[in-house]
Amino acid sequence: MDFLRSLFARMQGLGSGPVEQVLDELSLEGMARYIQSGDCKNIICMVGAGIATSAGIPDFRSPGTGLYSNLQKYDLPCPEAIFEIGYFKQHPEPFFTLARELYPGQFKPTVCHYFMCMLKEKGLLMRCYTQNIDTLERMAGLEEKDLIEAHGTFHTSHCLNFLCREEYGLPWMKEKIFSEEIPKCEKCNSLVKPDIVFFGESLPARFSSSLRSDFPRCDLLIIMGTSLSVQPFASLVMKVPPKTPRLLINREKTGESDSLMSFMGIGGMDFDSEKAYRDVAFLGSCDDGCLALAEKLGWKDELVAMVTREHAAIDAAEGGGASASAANQSSGDGEKGAVPEQKDKPAEQTGAREREKEE
Repeated sequence: MDFLRSLFARMQGLGSGPVEQVLDELSLEGMARYIQSGDCKNIICMVGAGIATSAGIPDFRSPGTGLYSNLQKYDLPCPEAIFEIGYFKQHPEPFFTLARELYPGQFKPTVCHYFMCMLKEKGLLMRCYTQNIDTLERMAGLEEKDLIEAHGTFHTSHCLNFLCREEYGLPWMKEKIFSEEIPKCEKCNSLVKPDIVFFGESLPARFSSSLRSDFPRCDLLIIMGTSLSVQPFASLVMKVPPKTPRLLINREKTGESDSLMSFMGIGGMDFDSEKAYRDVAFLGSCDDGCLALAEKLGWKDELVAMVTREHAAIDAAEGGGASASAANQSSGDGEKGAVPEQKDKPAEQTGAREREKEE
């Protein structure tokens, strides 16, 4: 209803006049100055699978390397079927086979995850809205109150029998998955599913309740590693106040409105038009974007130290058997635990209007 009222007002020319521009420059430098100005107190991060690719977890839609491009071995009617609740109830085997490959605990948080933790430590992070189900945000140090796991999580599981709904924890589900058992409820023998949101299921109630209170108070929206192609998550970029700056850190631009919506003065992000006043795009990996922003803020050494320290702690806890650090996987060389320096040639901050590859 709010959307229809806004649309009607704009089409009738009833807008409230020019929107205040809070950035002194549409650039990463301008974003950094705004963060340091004292006026930016509530930052919301919206993140997708692209923030975890440097940890070794594939995204969904990248041609050739994305998850949907490599599901032929499961003999699915379509790639998305592996996450469709109706198909899962009849054929749970493909999902649990895939879950063994991607199960939480086999990967380390990335530079991007720790950057969000740094925002929290500095009292700037209002909330992280994540599409991811890998629990790396929790592993990096974000707590439940800091997170809205829009597409659910592996952290808990429930029996699918609506008369039972027995809850199971992460260790229980992990044991079942890695013993190659189809998880069945110990009370009623029905199928047990991790609490991730499949196609055909509703998003968690906390998603809707939190966005109504969070987004009107947002001073800066940082969008990282998502194609913004799955609703209703994609629509969140339009929930912040009109003057709130929005920073996209991604391989490609995304979230832009089509020509009709732009003509009516509504829609998505605007990086390049003459009317652009609040949106900035850093085109590159999410890790590189976070390192670049941290450098502009004077936080880079602190971020590098945090990543190195936390990865070493994970290695020690797991007896050195954890996967290579996300930072090393990004750089391809260097000492273990070292976060790569920015390249001499900075990543582009504007670019082609194509769909993002990392959701």
